[in-house]
Amino acid sequence: MSRAPIPARTDVPDDVDAVTEAVLTASRLLVAVSARSIASAGDLITVPQFRLLVVLHSRGPLKQAALAEHLGVTPSTASRMIDRLVAVALVARLGNPSSRREVVIELTQEGDRIVRVVTHRRRREIAAIVEKMPETARRGLVAALTAFAEAGGEPPAGSPADAVWV
Repeated sequence: MSRAPIPARTDVPDDVDAVTEAVLTASRLLVAVSARSIASAGDLITVPQFRLLVVLHSRGPLKQAALAEHLGVTPSTASRMIDRLVAVALVARLGNPSSRREVVIELTQEGDRIVRVVTHRRRREIAAIVEKMPETARRGLVAALTAFAEAGGEPPAGSPADAVWV
């Protein structure tokens, strides 16, 4: 049974604090959606480990230091995460073809499959939420979230780096 869209609010403040609070609230919802979609893949990975898989999915193979930087963690934390993901065959450590002394981290086929499955489930749940929004709010949300992602340095879904696995 489809519910009617929620009417758009017209009294929305646009100062930094109000926007920050709105993003934090939306973030709680998105984290919950993400956690549910990751849990549907079984007890195989945690939310931070899934983020590592997504970074590799969107950016391709990376050196461990670059991966740690993208994740905002120390190299030792990244190394422990990678160790756990190697143990369950979701990522692999490979010699860098351009420098034999370097190692790059790459998604395995199973890691790619997990990213696709979890992303598909998350997309379905988000679509159900977005469907409840008024059309005018949806249009504004696209512009706002695109600007937000760009300001945060996140490559857009469907970008050339992402196209390989979407």
